Amino acid sequence: MSTALPDAIGARRLNQGITATWWYTVSGVMVFQLMVLFIWLTIFGGMGVDLVTIAIIGIGGVVWCAASLPLLLQYRQRDDTAGPVAAWRGTLIPIVFAVVFGIVSGVFSGLWLVGALPLIQSLTLLNWPRGVRLRLLVAAMVVLAALWFIDWRTTFADADAEVSSAWGLFGFFAVALPAMTVMSLWWWDVLVTLDRARAAEARLGATQERLRVATDVHDLQGHHLQVIALQLELAERLLDKDPDAAHEQLRLARASVAEARQGTRDLAMRFRGVPLPDEIANAVDLLRAAGTTADAEVSPAAAQAPASVLGPVIRETTTNVLRHGGGRWARLSLTRHGGAWRYEIVNDAASDSSASDAAGRSGSSGLDGVTRRVAEAGGEVRVDRGKSEFHVVVTVPDTVSGPEGQR
Repeated sequence: MSTALPDAIGARRLNQGITATWWYTVSGVMVFQLMVLFIWLTIFGGMGVDLVTIAIIGIGGVVWCAASLPLLLQYRQRDDTAGPVAAWRGTLIPIVFAVVFGIVSGVFSGLWLVGALPLIQSLTLLNWPRGVRLRLLVAAMVVLAALWFIDWRTTFADADAEVSSAWGLFGFFAVALPAMTVMSLWWWDVLVTLDRARAAEARLGATQERLRVATDVHDLQGHHLQVIALQLELAERLLDKDPDAAHEQLRLARASVAEARQGTRDLAMRFRGVPLPDEIANAVDLLRAAGTTADAEVSPAAAQAPASVLGPVIRETTTNVLRHGGGRWARLSLTRHGGAWRYEIVNDAASDSSASDAAGRSGSSGLDGVTRRVAEAGGEVRVDRGKSEFHVVVTVPDTVSGPEGQR
């Protein structure tokens, strides 16, 4: 059974594979913003600002950090061909809130850096073109450094050492915040590019394989069909003049048909008769290309296992994992126990119960075919459906691994 999947399923698996890294990126940006906010409030406390004002600014700062999340989520779903204000409805509210929060904080504190930082940070989260983003980053760092120096000269030049030290630390983190944010988003862009390249490579490999098969079939069938057509045409011309010669051409045409049939069978067996270690390796590569964490344990003598029986089983069970599994992990093994070969595949079950039920119904026909094939070889199949795992164990006698098993 073919392991080809719709592009939508492959894309969904690939997206799942990089989701964790995306949330690491978001967490890093949020932690850095909260760290800057904490130092910010510490400085306010050292300046003698009353607790009510500190509480209001602290709550506003937390909400400002929360308002940055929509900008980050929109950045992930961005269109690379669109400008930074293409989805202005999604960016307008967070930016307006950053402006209001910056004005309120700047007025209460009398500090230029505190007033400008929220807006500048929010601007760095927009989907700017790469060249524009770099220039924006340089300008933002220069402006923040200049405002920090102005505030230090006007407010903290004569402050005590503790407050002055805290302001210096805050200035460092404030100036570094846009740079850290842009670096995190750049790293995410690199990861997305690599992920798309991996998907494109998988699709290109499949396309090249289909072209190779199509070329081999065309060369084989085209040659034989042309010969058969000429033999039949010659037989038709000789039928009245020389019946014996016409019958000889018909016999040759029948032989050409048998030769074409055997050539097609040999061609099919050449693609189907893959050694089992390669079948396992191909299955692991396919699962990993779809974003699933996969590993395998293969016996050193696995090439002696019955490929004609276990090869289709490996392909069918891999297809079931891709179509109906949870998409997070899978483990495969092919080992020899006593007088039998044991193939085992276990994967995480789909989290949606309705999807799991539908998967069980749609995948039952494939597993029934696996069961029949293995039973004809004298083996057995055991299927365990759990809440969190789906487990298939196939046992085949090693006596099948002779010439008949490899046919």
